[in-house]
Amino acid sequence: MPSGVRADSRRKPLSSSNLYLIDFDVKMDHPSQTRGRPGIREIARRAGVSTATVDRVLNQRPGVRPATAQAVIQIAAGIGYLPQADLRRRLQPSPMRLLFMLPAGSNRYLNMLGDYAGTAHDQISPFNVQCRSRFVEGFNAHILADALLHEGERFDGIAFMALEHPVVREAVSQLAERGIHTLTLISDLPRSARVAYVGLDNRAAGRSAGLLLGRFLGSRAGRVAMIAGSRHYRGHEEREMGFRDVLYEKFPHLQIIDLKEGHDDAQANYRQTRHLLEQHPDLVGIYNIGGAADGVGRALKELGRQQEVVFIGHGLSPDTRSLLIDGTLDALLNQNLQSTILAAVRAFTNVRAGRDAMAGVEPMQISVILSENLP
Repeated sequence: MPSGVRADSRRKPLSSSNLYLIDFDVKMDHPSQTRGRPGIREIARRAGVSTATVDRVLNQRPGVRPATAQAVIQIAAGIGYLPQADLRRRLQPSPMRLLFMLPAGSNRYLNMLGDYAGTAHDQISPFNVQCRSRFVEGFNAHILADALLHEGERFDGIAFMALEHPVVREAVSQLAERGIHTLTLISDLPRSARVAYVGLDNRAAGRSAGLLLGRFLGSRAGRVAMIAGSRHYRGHEEREMGFRDVLYEKFPHLQIIDLKEGHDDAQANYRQTRHLLEQHPDLVGIYNIGGAADGVGRALKELGRQQEVVFIGHGLSPDTRSLLIDGTLDALLNQNLQSTILAAVRAFTNVRAGRDAMAGVEPMQISVILSENLP
């Protein structure tokens, strides 16, 4: 009779003869009721632990090191004490809890990125993770640092768009000391305790934007403006440097106006663009380094300059798609948001497995999107 089974037998007469039917009442023992039986003792002997430890593991009670628990479970399955399905279920680690922390505001690309992180269950299910997203004030380093430390109490890993600031670096270091992994998205925080960066080569992205704008303008001379979310984003600063470098090298007839900050807010970008257009009638190009391109587009249309000013932006979203279609936006540099989330998830699972964070993770590619090749 199988281990863990006991039988109560009662004899029932079949007839008036002396023949009897043996009636078995079969009951399965719970693992906690089988402590000390040969199966438990054999598992304990093979695992080199006490029967009490085996009992705790089989009843899924705390107090046993994970490596010891896995050994006990594998031995129990090997001698047929646990079914294979139960073995797979018990050996599967708990899902890794991941948070994608992104700047709040009217940047539709970032809003879409956060929404996708919270809903891409089918795509991320093979990685045994649970993803959530949260939007926080994106341009205040102290608020960002406090949010990182607070959410570190509830999550195993946090992917976030980093601000270049000492308090943010310190928050990342404190999380690392507590075993909470952090990963930067879109804008990096190098020389910090973060485990990886998932984003474009922003210097190359800025150079690409400068080359596109210069080629679109051809021999036209004039002023060129840049609007960024904030210089406190290293990614925006690197894009600015790359853009400036290319214009200085290849298009000396274009004069760059000092960079304006719009905090990736559509209304702020609208005001900045209107002011630039009114102050500089010879403005021939605008590079929107961050998000909220719809604010720039609205100002260009209101002043009837959308076909005169070459406009280069970042991030494919419903607003930038419509601006490409109507010709207000000439070209777009894009980081695929689905690839961004999956790359971040793979990086976190690599770290959990003890591998290099970016092992097998392809670098983010810069996609140049025009009205004629919209996906």
